[in-house]
Amino acid sequence: MARQLCWVRASSAHLQFLSGRNFIPFLEACASTSTTTHLQPAHQQPPHRSYFSSSNSGSDKPVIAIRRETVNVWERRAPLSPNQVRSLVKSGVKVIVQPSDRRAYSMKEYSDIGAVILEDMSEASLIMGVKQVPVDCLMRDKTYAFFSHTIKAQADNMPLLDAILEKNIRLIDYEKMVDENGARVVAFGKYAGVAGMINILHGMGLRLLALGHHTPFMHIGPSHNYRNTEMARQAVRDAGYEISLGRMPKSVGPMTFIFTGSGNVSQGAQEVFQELPHEYIEPEHLPKVAVQGSINKLYACVVSRDDHYTRKKGGKFDPEEFEQYPERYASTFSHNIAPYASCIINGIYWAVGAPRLITIPEAKTLLRPTDAPWLPSSPGCPNLPHRLLAICDISADPGGSIEFMKECTTIDKPFSLYDAEQNVDKESFAGDGVLICSIDNMPAQIPREATEYFGSLLFPYINDFLASDAKSSFEDYQCSSIVKNAVIASNGKLTPSYEYITELRQKNITSSHKAKLVPGGERVLVLGAGYVSAPAVEYLTRTSSTSVTLASQYQQDLDVLTKQFPDVSPVLMDLATDMEELDRLVGDHDLVISLLPYMLHPEVARLCIKHKKNMVTASYISPAMKELHKQAKDAGITIMNEVGVDPGIDHMLAMQCFDEVQRAGGKITSYVSYCGGLPAPEHTDTPLLYKFNWFPKGVLLNVLSPAKYLKDGTVVEIPSGGALLDAVEDLDFMPGFNIEGYPNRDSTIYAQEYGIDSANTLIRGTIRYKGYMEAVRSLVNMGLFESDPDASLHPDGPEITWKQYMCTKFDKSGDILADSLKDLIYERLDKDETKLKCIVNLGLISEDVIDKKSSPIDTLSNYLAKKLAYGAHERDMILMRHDVGIEWGDRKKEHRSINFVSYGDPGKTSAMAKTVGVPTGIAARMILNGEIQTKGVCGPMKIEIYQPILQRLEKEGLRAVEEIKLL
Repeated sequence: MARQLCWVRASSAHLQFLSGRNFIPFLEACASTSTTTHLQPAHQQPPHRSYFSSSNSGSDKPVIAIRRETVNVWERRAPLSPNQVRSLVKSGVKVIVQPSDRRAYSMKEYSDIGAVILEDMSEASLIMGVKQVPVDCLMRDKTYAFFSHTIKAQADNMPLLDAILEKNIRLIDYEKMVDENGARVVAFGKYAGVAGMINILHGMGLRLLALGHHTPFMHIGPSHNYRNTEMARQAVRDAGYEISLGRMPKSVGPMTFIFTGSGNVSQGAQEVFQELPHEYIEPEHLPKVAVQGSINKLYACVVSRDDHYTRKKGGKFDPEEFEQYPERYASTFSHNIAPYASCIINGIYWAVGAPRLITIPEAKTLLRPTDAPWLPSSPGCPNLPHRLLAICDISADPGGSIEFMKECTTIDKPFSLYDAEQNVDKESFAGDGVLICSIDNMPAQIPREATEYFGSLLFPYINDFLASDAKSSFEDYQCSSIVKNAVIASNGKLTPSYEYITELRQKNITSSHKAKLVPGGERVLVLGAGYVSAPAVEYLTRTSSTSVTLASQYQQDLDVLTKQFPDVSPVLMDLATDMEELDRLVGDHDLVISLLPYMLHPEVARLCIKHKKNMVTASYISPAMKELHKQAKDAGITIMNEVGVDPGIDHMLAMQCFDEVQRAGGKITSYVSYCGGLPAPEHTDTPLLYKFNWFPKGVLLNVLSPAKYLKDGTVVEIPSGGALLDAVEDLDFMPGFNIEGYPNRDSTIYAQEYGIDSANTLIRGTIRYKGYMEAVRSLVNMGLFESDPDASLHPDGPEITWKQYMCTKFDKSGDILADSLKDLIYERLDKDETKLKCIVNLGLISEDVIDKKSSPIDTLSNYLAKKLAYGAHERDMILMRHDVGIEWGDRKKEHRSINFVSYGDPGKTSAMAKTVGVPTGIAARMILNGEIQTKGVCGPMKIEIYQPILQRLEKEGLRAVEEIKLL
């Protein structure tokens, strides 16, 4: 106090003496008498020099103005506190403070120490603030200092930068004031950590309460509720006292706080944390503490980069290499550290290209509900859904090191709950997910102390700021390198170090131009406008930021879909031959959905690999697609297959069951699965007991394919060519449907695909109504499944009726009596009246003229596609059944049946289209959102892929029912 009084009594002569070359030592002495204890380290002090410059010639007193903050209602900080302003005033600097009743320091506090409260700041050569200045408030030919948020060419702030250039403003950006090591010398970081820690403790109290647990954290409020940090710390200490008495619920278990980094942000957060009973542990001790730790204290683990960044090619972590080549490293954070965290306090800077701490797919695994085996089980005490409760992302970098943190929260709405399965944020403390606090102006909640701290770091550079004359050449600006390197603009142009902003802006303009054409930059190309396309397009276009291009060779199909979805861009082209146009289209889009015949997928995939575009198909992974796996992986793209109904939903429901059983210690002893697309029972009165809602050739030829399956430990093989017709069996599940089934393809490969080598029975088959296979046999017996060209069916040949064509099968004239033809067919069909009836009722001995397609199977398929098409008011059905045999560790056996039944909506969407198109659309959306990041050719076998898809399908009304029976 005596020293402070001494300054007050200083003589005017003394002050005049100090207004000369001894100005800086005086400022330093004044700063040392400030009530703050946060002094600038000596090695960061700028060289001593006079504040006088050409801007002050002819003036006895330099003038600084502190503008009021207007960026938002919570911004109550200032660049300098009254303590620091007092030192400036005493040294002979005139300080104008623009009036503001919102500022945490009152106008009286500033005026009492000699500052001038004045709206007009035109007298000042230097105008200081904290956040961006509104464009219409900028004054010409001044030096401004504030956080401009322009160095990344942020689009929102480019009008501000343009105005700064136009008004010949010299802009000093605090963010770019760094030392020789690149470390920032002026920042609010410590108080971001302090505020963030207080906030997340408050939020955890509310989150745990929503989960059914009252904890001492409930008595900690948000940072801005406290007059100062000491009051907040006392609330934290009080909570800590309760924790030390054992008042944390046992059902919550040991709690571990992970701090990333060791800078000011982390240090500030740890200072608050240390008010709680705590113990610091090393990362390698996390698994043990998570299980055996005490609930009378909290555990802290400070994680450095070398604790989780590993070289992909082996070797030790090299910080210099990491800075230059971050892509050479991977992070094990989500696997080795995050699974043991109750709360993560993230304060690290994340550079584009660096490995993330937690990706979106990793979050799905990390936040998967568990039975919390590490916690005691007792009635009325709910276990936590997963260990990780909260993340305080103080770095506030959307899409950065915490990839799923997509948008900063605010002081008004400080928390969001991230649901990893749905990849959505919601304003709630209840439900699935992890609580996130990511306020981008945390220090504004502790404005007085944050201002005092920031001002103490800034104070030693004020003289360099005052030396600036915006009208003079930037090259003549004499100041420390720390300040000069932070000048973004001067003399109406960007300074040399920041000329890159122009190029970056141009890139952003190009991107935004694309965004106007394709809002959000999400451009999806859908190849094929057939039956299943509409639901996929509908699902994707629910997001306004996604635009869809629809390509087809059929104008009619395009017309139907563009009428239904007017914002879709149609392209008429031959997708099988016009490869140049297809190449162009693939290159112009972000993701390609191929709903073409399966044999065309590999060619589309090659183009996607060429242009590094992701791809989705609903078809099986063919051998030709498998061969492209390495190329796709090397290109860094995802080619997701088998996301329809079969294959697709069948895989997902099976894997959901298998994974659940195996996690609980059981094993799969048998798996029998059948699926079929059928007409609803009321529409089965057809010769085939079947109707077609897409081109039938593939459906028909399926009965000629080979099959292979495992039954009671024995591999059964069925050769191609029609032997499958004899392998049909009656199906006794869901007896009301009167169905039969036959094995489909090679089922044995799924022992490995599904991870169920323990199964001694593995069958995947196709469902049809009873009688279908015999009806199809009649067509096969009549030679109508032949794929070789038939001269009678040449498109350019003479007109021929079905009766005439069938007569050619017997070398008979086409004018024989219909009854005579029936007799011949009857004999060919082993005198089976049912088979004959099928041929007749299908109109295959009628006088109808054939639409010839060269081969018998193509001609028949074309005919049946029209003959057995669904009527406007008819509906189809998807019928799926999984029967799973299970054996538990205690030898007990169990049978699970999973039934999936879906009906079409007459006149709207078929069940087939819905169950193929919707999951395809969901998978595409997940890839666009970064939820699926698996590279190469893949299917939906991983839990982080199938679980969200199944959950979203339930929201679309596509839900399976499971029944369990103990044997």
